[in-house]
Amino acid sequence: GKEGNPEHGRGIGSAFVPASGFAPMAMKSRTSAVSSMRMQEGDFSAAVPFLKRPSNLDGTYIGDVGFDPLGFSDVFDLRVLREAELKHGRFAMLAVLGFIIQELYTFPFFPKMAPVDAHDYFVKQGGGSQIIFWISFVELFGVVALFETLQGKREPGDFAFDPLGLAKDEATLERYRLAEIKHSRLAMIAIGGFIHQYWVTKQTVLEQLGNFKSLA
Repeated sequence: GKEGNPEHGRGIGSAFVPASGFAPMAMKSRTSAVSSMRMQEGDFSAAVPFLKRPSNLDGTYIGDVGFDPLGFSDVFDLRVLREAELKHGRFAMLAVLGFIIQELYTFPFFPKMAPVDAHDYFVKQGGGSQIIFWISFVELFGVVALFETLQGKREPGDFAFDPLGLAKDEATLERYRLAEIKHSRLAMIAIGGFIHQYWVTKQTVLEQLGNFKSLA
């Protein structure tokens, strides 16, 4: 039972253990008993306790709490899913920051307007095509990085980007990785909430904090 093996949090390589069919009979019997006990203890998702834990979410990756109600982990490679989650999470964190800062300050050569309206305005001015161009350019590097991940040359989302030298040791690096994935998930939810809140209330984030208007 690899679910309870602490070594699985240290790398993907531990997934390539010999199949139980090649183990001696005594070892097979003991392993089966231990596996059964561990499955009974941790058979349910930590994130959604009333749902079964997805079999592929075994705690290999930091931040894995067994949340996959739609079963994507049974269809796609976990390395691809983690790469996508980190990429979208990083963009979302930048978007949240930009969304709030734009309420407080706008460059003099740009018109002052709500962030959602600014998006529509600049798309009409031709900004949309520029965004698509530069995002496509960035994606080229992302595709190369993804292939390296699938070849086992790098961890998902790892671009060795640490200009401030924050990850001084392995323990600190693990702590920052957990913080990043948590903030990424929160930011993806937050930016969606910011946009839909404006569509419904016509109030920006900080404006609604100071002058809340109920929908009722």
